Amino acid sequence: MARKPTVRTEYVLFDVVYEDGSQRSNRKVDTSLLGGLDGDEPARTAIMEQDREISLKSGIPPLAIKTIARSGKK
Repeated sequence: MARKPTVRTEYVLFDVVYEDGSQRSNRKVDTSLLGGLDGDEPARTAIMEQDREISLKSGIPPLAIKTIARSGKK
């Protein structure tokens, strides 16, 4: 029996620098959120949501984001 085709989700990777100077690399953001007039600004919202979920599970408050940039770009 043939397998059913799966839905392919494409991601863009971002490097995130927080206010305390720490950095997290390769944070995944769904490509469908990006582009348009807002450019990469929706990535900040998506990463902040990811941070909130992580902080709920770990009990450590989320850090404030200073900058975000696509991985591989300087």
